[in-house]
Amino acid sequence: MTSEPERLPFFVYGTLRPGEANHAWALRGRTAAEEPARIGGALLFDGPGYPYATAGPAEAVVHGALVRPRDTDYDEVCATLDRLEDYAPGDPENLYERVPTEAVCADGRTVRAWVYLAAAPLAARLRATGTPIEGGDWPASRAAAG
Repeated sequence: MTSEPERLPFFVYGTLRPGEANHAWALRGRTAAEEPARIGGALLFDGPGYPYATAGPAEAVVHGALVRPRDTDYDEVCATLDRLEDYAPGDPENLYERVPTEAVCADGRTVRAWVYLAAAPLAARLRATGTPIEGGDWPASRAAAG
């Protein structure tokens, strides 16, 4: 018997953040709430037009947003995000894994949320040869570079 995954909000850190390209078609109009948040124990790496997050040391922080899909849209949003991230539960070929994490909101609340982290083979390559994003904030790093 397969159990349904928890219906958690999503912590997004790249193109799914409010104001970024994939937010417009994947999330806009289908969320009940969106707010700035961060996760600890994760590193952010530059990618080809989007960032990758990996598990990292406890003191490492990734900045992003906590998005809560509307109840009526939750299953569709989850399926859309899984497709975008090429994630299929249990598939050993996944580039990303959807894992639960603890997101910290601006007001200090901690909320359990899904995050897409690079799967082990990709994470190992990123840690060996990737370009870390200092400060863990992808839009801020692009603004500083531009």
